[in-house]
Amino acid sequence: MKTLVITGASKGIGFATAKTFCDAGYRVINFSRSAAPDDRIENHSIDLTTEDAESNLNEVLDQSLESGEIKLVHNAASSTNDSVKDADTQALKHMINLNVIAPHMLNRALIKKMQPGSAIIYIGSTLSEKAVANTYSYVTSKHAIVGMMRATCQDLAGTGIHTACICPGFTDTEMLREHVGHDPKILSSIASASTFNRLVTPEEIADSILFAAENPVINGAIIHANLGQVEV
Repeated sequence: MKTLVITGASKGIGFATAKTFCDAGYRVINFSRSAAPDDRIENHSIDLTTEDAESNLNEVLDQSLESGEIKLVHNAASSTNDSVKDADTQALKHMINLNVIAPHMLNRALIKKMQPGSAIIYIGSTLSEKAVANTYSYVTSKHAIVGMMRATCQDLAGTGIHTACICPGFTDTEMLREHVGHDPKILSSIASASTFNRLVTPEEIADSILFAAENPVINGAIIHANLGQVEV
């Protein structure tokens, strides 16, 4: 059976992705602090930012997963409002641990188990290739994800394992709504920046992730899944 290993699948894009892969016949293994609310998903409660996270990941994966066709989706991430003038150093380290170091740890644990046909999909952001004010730590981490994806592509040449980075636009998730304080006016303004005048749905991103995971022709590619942005 084909297997998906995903982080942060308890809600939002991660949960939509886990369900989409389940529907496509995959065994789905999720690593997150809280469980995904679907009985088809195998949940493992691990805080990916702790010092023992890597050993915990290795223990679970060594016991539960054999070599085969594995799709790895690096979805777990956090965001915050900060700037280069006031970003707290420890908060930046925490974000880098989750958004960048956790994918590295999972790569180390799983690449040795991946057979040809496997894939590593990174979840970036519109802010993986540009920046806006007051998102200093998040922008920094999401730019790093693009570099990690490109390096992964080069280092895995000849293995039959491919990689891509999906960069969602503004997606209707709990993270976004919390980020804007659940303000409907701000959400409407954000939606108007899309050529479809709406937010992306988590299910649309999930479909894009599945497509990328199953099509090695896009190896090393960045896919902007944002409904087209209005340029001003």
